[in-house]
Amino acid sequence: MQFIDIKAIHARSAAQIDAAVAKVFEHGRYINGPEVYELEATLGEFLGGAANPLHCIAVASGTMALEVALRALKIGPGDEVITTPFTWISTAETIALVGATPVFADIEADTYNIDPQEVEKAITPKTKAIIPVDLFGQMADYPALETIAEKHGLKIIEDAAQSFGAEQNGRKAGTMGNAATTSFFPAKPLGGYGDGGAVFTADAQLAEDLRAVTNHGGKERESHYILGTNGRCDSLQAAVIHAKFANFRDEEIELRQKVGARYSEALKNHVVVPVIHPDNTHIYAQYTIRPKNRDSLGEVLRAADIPSAVYYRKCLHEQEVFTDLACAKKSFPNAEKASREVISLPFHPYLSEADQDRIIEAVIQQVKL
Repeated sequence: MQFIDIKAIHARSAAQIDAAVAKVFEHGRYINGPEVYELEATLGEFLGGAANPLHCIAVASGTMALEVALRALKIGPGDEVITTPFTWISTAETIALVGATPVFADIEADTYNIDPQEVEKAITPKTKAIIPVDLFGQMADYPALETIAEKHGLKIIEDAAQSFGAEQNGRKAGTMGNAATTSFFPAKPLGGYGDGGAVFTADAQLAEDLRAVTNHGGKERESHYILGTNGRCDSLQAAVIHAKFANFRDEEIELRQKVGARYSEALKNHVVVPVIHPDNTHIYAQYTIRPKNRDSLGEVLRAADIPSAVYYRKCLHEQEVFTDLACAKKSFPNAEKASREVISLPFHPYLSEADQDRIIEAVIQQVKL
């Protein structure tokens, strides 16, 4: 059994992927080939609709997407950006890489997403932006966050690396804030076969700046008006993601929600299962539970040859690289408690009911010990 069976996901789109990659080899435009622009157009229309598609800029990774967004929004030295301490390090490291200061705000105990009330407490005259992370596949509380941002004149960058395919009040993940980012890392809901990512925005001028940042800060060769980088998504990666997208949209989103619901129904009386906000759908980038004893459950699962994983064992304010931050000396009790208690079970859209039942039985067996 695989924690995420990427081979099973590949099998559903193998013929389309082979054909798409072959076309790249035929035309030989490995950078800025037509596949990049096809992917951007398809994803922009998926998020904004045919009548009003979002601007989409494909980039080299989800981490690069965040850095590009920060640079295009002109966030840098002297600025503070508020984000969650309970996430992968990319969200905070990119803030520091552009010269700004990460500031952490605690999470909601039930959804694991950043708490808007804690965000507002963390705002100072130096605060320029908020980066909420849609953790584990569920969108953060954007109505509350947007109210706070408008009140204080702040930018919002949605980190939708784990939520692409989810919705909130009919709005899709990737449509929130001034800019939104996602990742096509292989284990993500819409994963590629290497690194890749995208930035989305409804702002035409910002889109122009975003694209320039990915191309060394210029629109034309040897003409650079903004400090940029090499952040482009290559044609082969774009071809793979575009080939996989139709199956993701037409089948995998629904199947992911079906598997997640079946897990939750079976486990809800034994462990803390994912709490879904009434306005949200969940894409389950990870199916994450809180048992009474994580270590004991991990041992039972290993003994049954069932893989598991922990996201995340250490909060960002506890990481050595951030020890000099003023906020690193603070306590974030909800985030710290979650990091010591949560564990994620095997999950992918094609996880068979037989394997689901085997996993469910093992979890219930451990709880009863």
